[in-house]
Amino acid sequence: MYGLCGCCGALRPRYKRLVDNIFPEDSEDGLVKANMEKLTFYALSAPEKLDRIGAYLSERLSRDVSRHRYGYVCIAMEALDQLLMACHCQSINLFVESFLKMVAKLLESEKPNLQILGTNSFVKFANIEEDTPSYHRSYDFFVSRFSEMCHSSCEDMEIRTKIRMAGIKGLQGVVRKTVNDELQANIWEPQHMDKIVPSLLYNLQHVEEIESPSVYMNLCALPVSSFTIVLGEAKTWQPQSTGGIILKGKGAALGGKSLSRSPSPLQNADKEKEIPAEMAERCLRELLGRAAYGNIKNAIKPVLMHLDNHSLWEPKVFAIQCFKIIMYSIQPQHSHLVIQQLLSHLDANSKSAATVRAGIVEVLSEAAVIAATGSVGPTVLEVFNTLLRQLRLSIDYELTGSYDSAVNIGTKIIKEHEERMFQEAVIKTIGSFASTLPAYQRSEVMLFIMGKVPLPSMHHPMEPGRPGENRNRLIQIMLLKSLLQVSLGFQCSNMLTALPSSFLDPLLSSTLMEDGELRLFVLEILVSLIDRHDSRHKFSTISTVPDIAVLKLKVDKCSRQDTLFMKKHSQQLYRHIYLSCNDSCNVQAHYEALYALLVMISIELANEEVVVDLIRLVLAVQDLALNNEDNLPAYNRCALHALCAAYLNLISQLTTVPAFCQHIHEVIEMRNKEGSYLLPEDVFMEKPRWSRSVEHISTELLFLQSKVSEVLGGSGYNSDRLSTPYVPQLTDEDRLSKRKSIGETISLQVEVESRNSPEKEEKAPAEEITFETLKKAIVDSVAVEEQERERRRQVVEKFQKAPFEEIAAHCGARASLLQSKLNQIFELTIRPPPSPSGTITAAYGQSQNHSIPVYEMKFPDLCVY
Repeated sequence: MYGLCGCCGALRPRYKRLVDNIFPEDSEDGLVKANMEKLTFYALSAPEKLDRIGAYLSERLSRDVSRHRYGYVCIAMEALDQLLMACHCQSINLFVESFLKMVAKLLESEKPNLQILGTNSFVKFANIEEDTPSYHRSYDFFVSRFSEMCHSSCEDMEIRTKIRMAGIKGLQGVVRKTVNDELQANIWEPQHMDKIVPSLLYNLQHVEEIESPSVYMNLCALPVSSFTIVLGEAKTWQPQSTGGIILKGKGAALGGKSLSRSPSPLQNADKEKEIPAEMAERCLRELLGRAAYGNIKNAIKPVLMHLDNHSLWEPKVFAIQCFKIIMYSIQPQHSHLVIQQLLSHLDANSKSAATVRAGIVEVLSEAAVIAATGSVGPTVLEVFNTLLRQLRLSIDYELTGSYDSAVNIGTKIIKEHEERMFQEAVIKTIGSFASTLPAYQRSEVMLFIMGKVPLPSMHHPMEPGRPGENRNRLIQIMLLKSLLQVSLGFQCSNMLTALPSSFLDPLLSSTLMEDGELRLFVLEILVSLIDRHDSRHKFSTISTVPDIAVLKLKVDKCSRQDTLFMKKHSQQLYRHIYLSCNDSCNVQAHYEALYALLVMISIELANEEVVVDLIRLVLAVQDLALNNEDNLPAYNRCALHALCAAYLNLISQLTTVPAFCQHIHEVIEMRNKEGSYLLPEDVFMEKPRWSRSVEHISTELLFLQSKVSEVLGGSGYNSDRLSTPYVPQLTDEDRLSKRKSIGETISLQVEVESRNSPEKEEKAPAEEITFETLKKAIVDSVAVEEQERERRRQVVEKFQKAPFEEIAAHCGARASLLQSKLNQIFELTIRPPPSPSGTITAAYGQSQNHSIPVYEMKFPDLCVY
């Protein structure tokens, strides 16, 4: 019976007859539109037949593909597209399954034109919003196949370009279909992202500058027999302006109108001019723009793996381009997730080549700057902590000559060069990221970095021995260079809170170190912190400017916050400036930094009291060069005189006191005539001119404190303070610097101990100070420091390695001991009130205080006058 129905067309089911009627006898005639309208009406009237229509069309298409009847294949796909766009009933899911099965059949074909035909149909399907959800539909095959098409390696460049374009459009269709539908397959799962993202990056990476051909499809991919059957002799393939493919001539249309939800800026341009790289970039931006908070990680990890696998960190141009696309595509509140991924990847590659790590750091720099304009959140210190950790590791690699203690990779010379490049990249990244932070966050970052600088005055353990000293010095230099980058452009109205003592104290203590490079970094950091009007470049060289009006300085009135800051830290600043001047290792750069520091204090933080103190300080520096108690070289003494001349020339014009300006001008004129080696124009130049005979300088060539006190006192300044020479306050911090002699250090310690001794204590007989006494004092002090350091190390090691129970028992015992001591103190201090009736005698002859209630107390009679 069923066989008879198959042979007789009149007895076949109606839906089959309607489907058969849309196919003409000759495929060149195209789709029969009148019969297609009947089929569409039937499908809308009887939606329960839609799944059978789809199955039958799928059966015919499979048969036509196997028989190479590509004209009928095109007709079948056009019919499917029209039915899919017209029908939105509840039974559409079964029809969609048949449709996807036929698209998969085309994608599996080796013919490029069939692959593109299937892709275009899938893209149109992806842009249709379905009324009924699908719980079981899978797109795994399409993700894999479209990704494979994105990596097409066809020898013909024209065909390769078209196949890759189709693959990218297919991936974009999959993303649009699934990304916002929770009932569809989760496209953000790693197995899908690991295929989609690398495919897009591959096309971004291989940009082929080619002219788009006038013919969209090269028909040489098909056999010659197919041309005569499908297209005939005069038919060609041309691109359709709406995104599909049409058959010019009598062939049926393939494709149709584009239903893109979010048209790209290039949608109105000619599609022939598109290249895979542009399409891949648009698709990647759309993918990342749709990513939710929990999906960012799965989208970024394949990018990092692709850059690793293809060694794209070293040129770093493509890597930076990729992450710029990422940072500008994702939502601003998700930026910190990308930063965290880059930081984790940097840690994971901590033993990779320096060029690879430098590339990651450069990318991190670009991404961090973009992220800082949005919401960075708690990742600020995390960024700096990771970068500083990598900086320390790089220093270790540079000193040891290998990335691993057991394996030596490469030669030490090459590695040192690469590691230095990496360190510079890290420092640059620290500066670029810090420049986007507000003042309060930047001050926290500076405090954070300063806490990691190993200084003798802090609790950082200094590694002994030559290797340890080298490591300490390199760490100090790199961290101070990083701190200098952070301090550039720092502007804060309230420096008292922005620069607390916990930051300034260790920073200023660095000015007492022997290393000239370290001291120079510290001075530049201080200048950058104080300079709030970007005036540093105006004082890059030291000179006696005749008229400072040409500098166009902006001098504001000292605010209350600045006054409080100087009251708290001024003497500390003056002291370190004075001690920094008294160093025989200073070169021209040091004096330029000291001059800039004095000028910045005068411009930014000076009031009347500060001006007086600065003048006293500079006159004390002049006396320092004149007396030469520390045997400074002749050049350094001439440099100090020139520094004093340049600064007093500037401060005299800032104070606008005519008599003061006249005195300074007279001394400078006299030096021009008789001692030009005492002026900055001769000392601070490429080939300095200075004199060795600076032992005896005439009074006319010096700035006299009595004269300065007299002329400024007449203008309302504190003459008594001006007439008092400045003497720096010596503290225990000077003992850590190696500039002071051993005798001064011991005498200072003896003086401090004598001041702290109680007055009632009997004065001990004076001990005779001999060479052996001094030697014993030095050895004892060193031994005490070693014992203290060892004790601290043991305590730290105990709390790191001891079991929790042992630590808890130890702390519990100490708590019990403390409580018992407190109880004893309470018993001694808290006694009952004295009894008016005296004491009573208790058993065993012991006296016992007896407290009587107030109402039982007997008071003496009051005296009556």
